[in-house]
Amino acid sequence: MPDIAVNGLSFRVKIEGSANAPTIMLSNSLGASLEMWDPQVAALMPNYRVVRYDSRGHGKSSVSAGPYSIERLGKDALGILDSLQIKRVHWCGLSMGGMIGQWVGAHAPERLDKIVLANTTCYYPNPSFWVERIEAVRQGGIAAIADRVIAGWLTADYRDREPSVAAHMKAMLLGTPQAGYIASCEALSKLDQRDLLPMVKSRTLVIAGRHDASTPVKDAEFIRSKIPGAGLKILEAAHISNVEQSQAFSSALLEFLS
Repeated sequence: MPDIAVNGLSFRVKIEGSANAPTIMLSNSLGASLEMWDPQVAALMPNYRVVRYDSRGHGKSSVSAGPYSIERLGKDALGILDSLQIKRVHWCGLSMGGMIGQWVGAHAPERLDKIVLANTTCYYPNPSFWVERIEAVRQGGIAAIADRVIAGWLTADYRDREPSVAAHMKAMLLGTPQAGYIASCEALSKLDQRDLLPMVKSRTLVIAGRHDASTPVKDAEFIRSKIPGAGLKILEAAHISNVEQSQAFSSALLEFLS
């Protein structure tokens, strides 16, 4: 698991699988780390080289002064690929990772083969939600919002059935550096990538959670309608669908990539 220097920062990157296999890059959601993709790695590794990383301000990557922007986060991902001398990859990003994937797909199409945009959106019409969340974290730390966030990440039924997984996800959230979380929320508060979507030419699959209140199905349907030829898969999950419906998510991912 190398630390890679990009744009003056250190990024934690994990690389698994054969160097001769096609590469897929996995990009984490807000408040998570590369471990969120653990359920997919075993399914992917027989046929793919898996590159996953902690986004700026998350996990064990560097925290820089905010605010961040999706453009900045997209350039971080491209910088990681440049450092690894990887010219082209498949992309799978969830939530914030999907927003980054939209930006990279529009601005560096030569770097992406197929794109999976999971539980994500391209536009927040009202930034007040993010302003309030930023203030709550500034006043009380991430612990002040943790239970509310986990309730949005995973359905109540799943949390009752899999309390250890829910606890693991909460620990991941609480381990996110406060400054990095706030700076990333600032990026999301300004999100409007509606005009970028028609510029995405890679074959794209949009994944949504039927019970996702953060990035609802209607947002996924809008993204699908604006990216030429994009497909849509709806899973019985809340926001972190790759964990709650890990097998169904992995199956959809593998079917699309193959």
